[in-house]
Amino acid sequence: MPFINFPAREINCKLVYYGPGLGGKTANLQWIYDHTGSSQKGKMVSLATETDRTLFFDFLPLDLGTVRGFKTRFHLYTVPGQVFYEASRRLILKGADGVVFVADSQEERLDANIETLENLREHLRDHNLDFGTIPYVLQLNKRDLPNILPVKELQKNLNIKGEPSVEAVAVTGQGVFDTLKEVAKLVLAELRKNA
Repeated sequence: MPFINFPAREINCKLVYYGPGLGGKTANLQWIYDHTGSSQKGKMVSLATETDRTLFFDFLPLDLGTVRGFKTRFHLYTVPGQVFYEASRRLILKGADGVVFVADSQEERLDANIETLENLREHLRDHNLDFGTIPYVLQLNKRDLPNILPVKELQKNLNIKGEPSVEAVAVTGQGVFDTLKEVAKLVLAELRKNA
């Protein structure tokens, strides 16, 4: 559910990058943050634990248009990937307006992707968010590695509802902004539909 800041004439939307541990969620946010002008972004905040971290920052895109005269500001979050941070992952999804699932394309990570995707669906249900209708993009990350599965096989296992999927190499930026644009378009379409 977006938060509307009437004095600033902004609609604030929450985008959550979700996926298995070490799959590239942080690399996505870091790339976006590092390649966004300082006038378009807020401060990046990192909540570090012993073995993982959660990042978030807000981002005001310049080229995505307005909804009823309001600018849109996106707040981007990552969740900790490790399973033992279940409570944190659930909490960060609360109030999400859009989700990017960052899948690790490596063959040996397929089971972790499938398990984490099921975990995402459970957590969305916990917050009364419908996986079938929430703006959602599948990112197939780490496409530069030698031991990756073919795109068709990943999509067969991970593409649940015909959502857009983007091939990416988050550490080099390939596909990172394409993914963000896809999920932002879906969120804005949902806002316009309900405006």
